[in-house]
Amino acid sequence: MPQIEEAQPKYLQIAHYIRDQILRGDLRPGDEVPSERQLATDWNVSRPTAARSLEALSSQGLVEKRQGSGTYVRSLEVNRRARELYGRAKQTGKIYTPGEYAVITSAGWLDAPDHVAEALQLAKSRRAVHRRRVTNNATGPITLSTSWFSTDVGHRAPRLLDPERIQEGTLMYVEQMTGRQGSYAEDRMCARGATEGEAADLGLPAGSPVLIVHHVVYDLQDRPLEFAEATYPPERWAFEQGYPLT
Repeated sequence: MPQIEEAQPKYLQIAHYIRDQILRGDLRPGDEVPSERQLATDWNVSRPTAARSLEALSSQGLVEKRQGSGTYVRSLEVNRRARELYGRAKQTGKIYTPGEYAVITSAGWLDAPDHVAEALQLAKSRRAVHRRRVTNNATGPITLSTSWFSTDVGHRAPRLLDPERIQEGTLMYVEQMTGRQGSYAEDRMCARGATEGEAADLGLPAGSPVLIVHHVVYDLQDRPLEFAEATYPPERWAFEQGYPLT
């Protein structure tokens, strides 16, 4: 069992250790994770600290508590495209495959909308950096997305303000410039009619049905690092999930 370090809160170190076991597949969907009592004993921490680590895992969507039974690993639903883009950037230094390309349609400072300010936890100033892009391949637009970053990130990562492409991807660039590493992400999604701007960017009739994904990346300290809103046109598969039938 790893030893507690002083650099991070104790509950986060425990949560990250269990999270890594889940993401590696050492703990699989349906497996029970250690109880508060067991974590407190194994890590030599208080019961409230152990409980807080399980709460952190639950808020990340990784585990669920079953009344009178214990805490278990949830089945993970993954945004395939976000995972693939980030993984490709880590391995090759390039975010897109041959034949794919992105056009940055706008970049710079804006007052963040309410839902962006809430996701990035912008307490006072609503000033934030945005990057809006349309990703295409040979058949046309794949997705429209806008990434948002806090004022602090914008000052430390000035290329975010430039409409030129960031070859390694915005998240990897932000990690390099800020020293903050992406730890996990949360996705929320819904379907609705495209706005006029979305329809124009994606080459769709106004009001066409689209899939909207809100994607929030958190760092190792559980602070929001990036908020992205992606719009997927009809007939574009964006998600996949494998699961056992028994």
